[in-house]
This record gives sequence, structure tokens and C-alpha cells, in this order.
Amino acid sequence: MTMWTTLEGDVALIVDDVPENLALLSDALSEAGYTVLVATDGLSAIERLKKIVPDIILLDAVMPGIDGFETCRRIKLMDDVRHVPVMFMTGLTETEHVVKGFDSGGLDYVTKPIEPMEVIARMGTHIRNARMMSQARHAIDAVSHAAISLRQDGVPLWQTKQATEWLAKYFATDVLANDSAVALPATLAVWLKAALATQDTTPLVIPQDEYSLHLNLSRRKHELLLLLEEKPHQESATLDQYQLTPRETDVLVWVAKGKTNRDIAEILGMSPRTVNKHLEHIYVKLGVETRAAAAALVAGKMPS
Repeated sequence: MTMWTTLEGDVALIVDDVPENLALLSDALSEAGYTVLVATDGLSAIERLKKIVPDIILLDAVMPGIDGFETCRRIKLMDDVRHVPVMFMTGLTETEHVVKGFDSGGLDYVTKPIEPMEVIARMGTHIRNARMMSQARHAIDAVSHAAISLRQDGVPLWQTKQATEWLAKYFATDVLANDSAVALPATLAVWLKAALATQDTTPLVIPQDEYSLHLNLSRRKHELLLLLEEKPHQESATLDQYQLTPRETDVLVWVAKGKTNRDIAEILGMSPRTVNKHLEHIYVKLGVETRAAAAALVAGKMPS
């Protein structure tokens, strides 16, 4: 069992093999009110992170043993600390090295010789942003939403606790598509790639026992979100008599749960106008004239 150490105030871990750099930054950060931890190489830093979760990591790029880039990659694979912002400290200013730092998971970099006041100012901003992100994730988890945040190219950034549990349950025999911090099952990665390439909005449905996992891609201007929902098989089967399309069924289910057109549009990755058009078809097929009547009808067909 891992024993975690709790320290008061903002905690900074400095990783550098040069004693002079450690002394300079340690003194400056201590005066600024930080609790300072140090490590002189990548492996010892990783060992420290198994017991302590800092608020930020200052990481030298060039060190003996594993370099800073590899150290950062390994940190981002550690469940408990992958969210911690990493700032590189380096004398390497060529574009390829800067890009390498960001690709390995770094959030920022400062060039040597270090200017402590600049470093402290940047640290404060990154710590505040990291805490805001953490609060947002916890809020989503607290209301039991299952979601995976994606980059525009489909690379996963983070996922809620419920999403992690459902992926493990429904893709237990699947291999992972990559070794990134948030790795998707291969089946899901293939579907996601095709959906992004074709702009297809058809959900991915993974059946298992009495339930199915439904995955829908929600698109916004600068955001991609994969929304997951577990549904009992009976929910779809009892609606078959109305000859609804799969998309109409999805819309009707969310109507029955009290969601607005705008809510449904975001969940299913379509426009509110399209949701309204689906509702028009649904009313005809159900033989009703109002939203309330449709919701009441479908509620009676759902298991309690």
C-alpha cells in the first residue's frame, strides 16, 4: 500500500542534476512561500512521486540516466500525478527540443540561465489553471457523468471515473490502441477515427448481458467530447413497435428524461434544429401531438 505524504502550502518538485541550479531555485521558491522538494535525476524524481503529489514540477531537460523528456513521459503515465503541470528548464532552445518537451507532456518551458521571478510568475498561473481543471473534473464525476475529453484529432486528454469503469467493463478483452496517459480500447479508437473522418453521428453501441454501452461524439467549435451512457436492452426493445430509427429512439429517451432540445443536441452531437426535426417524426410515429405526451408514453415503456 502506498503511503502518501501531505505537505502544507503549494509544493514544488525541482528535478536538476546541477547543485547550483537547485540552490538558486530552492531559495527563491522558499522565499515565495513554496514547500520545495528536490531530486537530482529522473528515476529518483519518479520514486518521490510515488509518495508525494506536488502542485508543480520543474524539470531539467538534460540529465544523466533518463533525460527530462523521458522522465516527463513516465510521469504522465502515473495515475496519481499525471495531472500535475510540468515546466521544463533547459538551455536547449532549438525548435525540435521545444516541440519534444511539449510532446512528452510538458506544459511550459523556461530557458537557462533561470530568472527566478519569471519562473515563480509562470508557476502561479499553471497551478491555478491545474486546480480549475481538477475542480471541473471532480464536478463531472460527482454527478456521475461519463465522458472522455478529446483533442481535435481524437487523442484523449482525460476521462471521468465513470467512463474509466465502463470502458474496463465493456472492453475488458480489447487491447489498448496506444500507451498515452488516457488510452482507448482499439475497437473504440477505430470507430472514433472513422467518425471524425466522415462526420458520422451514429453512436457506437457495445452490448453486454442485460445492458449496452452507448457512445456518442459531441462536437463543438474547439471541443470534442465522447459521452457514454449505459442502457438496459429492454429500453430499445420496447420501442421497436413504433418503428423509430436509432437516432429517433435516442432523442425520445432523452426527452423522457426531461432534457431540453439544446441538452439533447449537445449529448448526441447534433444541432437543436435537427433534434426538433427528429421530434416531429417521433410525434407522427407515436400518434401524439406534444412533448409531454411523447415523454409519458415512452416512460411507460421503460423499466422502472
